Amino acid sequence: MSFYDKLKYTSDGLIPAIIQDHATGRVLMMAWMNRNSLEATVKTGKTHFWSRSRQKYWMKGEESGHTQTVKDIAFDCDGDTLLIQVEQVGAACHEGYRSCFFRSVTEDNDRITEEQLKKPGDIYGKK
Repeated sequence: MSFYDKLKYTSDGLIPAIIQDHATGRVLMMAWMNRNSLEATVKTGKTHFWSRSRQKYWMKGEESGHTQTVKDIAFDCDGDTLLIQVEQVGAACHEGYRSCFFRSVTEDNDRITEEQLKKPGDIYGKK
C-alpha cells in the first residue's frame, strides 16, 4: 500500500499541510494539498498546493520566486495532516513576511511580531 492511500483527505479531496522551516523549526504556513499536488511535491522536491479560493493548483514561488525546497514529508498518526519541512527562499507569506504567523494575540488585540521582508506588490512584481 502506498503512503498516499494511508492519508485521510476531506470530502473535497484535500489534506492540510503544515510547512515548517527545516533549519529553525519555525512554522511558515499552512496550505491545502490534494493528491496531485502532493505527488508533484514528492516528484519535484518543491511544494505544490491546491488553492481553495482560486480553485487552482500552484507551486509555491511560481510568481514570487520565494520557493520551498522539501527536506522531509511526514504525516500524523491519524493520517489527516501533513508536516512538510522545507528550505525557504525569501518570504513564505504572500504579505511579505517570513512566516504567515507574524501576528501574536495580546488580550483582545494582536501585534506584528516579525519584520516584513517585502511589500506584497514587490513580491509579485507589482509596484
